[in-house]
Amino acid sequence: MRLRNVKNKEEILNNSSYLVKNPMENKGKWNKVFNNNNPIYIEIGMGKGKFIIENAIKYPNINFIGIEKFDSVLAKSLPKIPEGLNNLLIIRLDALNIDSIFDKEIDRIYLNFSDPWPKVRHHLRRLTSKVFLSKYDLIFKNTCCIYQRTDNRDLYIYSLESYSQYGYKLSDISFDLHNTTEEELITTEYEDKFSDKGMPIYSVIARK
Repeated sequence: MRLRNVKNKEEILNNSSYLVKNPMENKGKWNKVFNNNNPIYIEIGMGKGKFIIENAIKYPNINFIGIEKFDSVLAKSLPKIPEGLNNLLIIRLDALNIDSIFDKEIDRIYLNFSDPWPKVRHHLRRLTSKVFLSKYDLIFKNTCCIYQRTDNRDLYIYSLESYSQYGYKLSDISFDLHNTTEEELITTEYEDKFSDKGMPIYSVIARK
């Protein structure tokens, strides 16, 4: 993925009250950071932020944390967050290190349009590989719960198999989400682009 540099990127990141500067210091204490005991939902790879921002606005009794590793992407998403949104925080992090900042305190993970890493030799880099599923075990509070959407059929099939092999039960399996649900969906920027082109959106909920 080619990322364009953002003017004043460092200034945006340094001045944002939503970006957590030292997230490792909060490991095991995120409810104290939010100052409540509400559930914590995270989105790994939040992109430009549309999905998680709209969720935080719609569900004020849930705490949301967006995770993104690219500074340029964060610099585009952070200015979109309205002031006074007390149930949303953003973390700059590579997902490989996710177990270094959370400890048995996450209630749900969203994986939206993750990098498919299409080459077979790179399959362990996928966010639904056994490498990452083992890390998620360390951060979920009780039930492991993953909501996934993707436009990539190969990643989708791989993920269904990976979840099943790892002991997850699958529900809400859809090979064309936007044409098989009557629910009013909160979408991502990528999702809108793909859906507008008539491309199917694959989705699943995995629990164990």
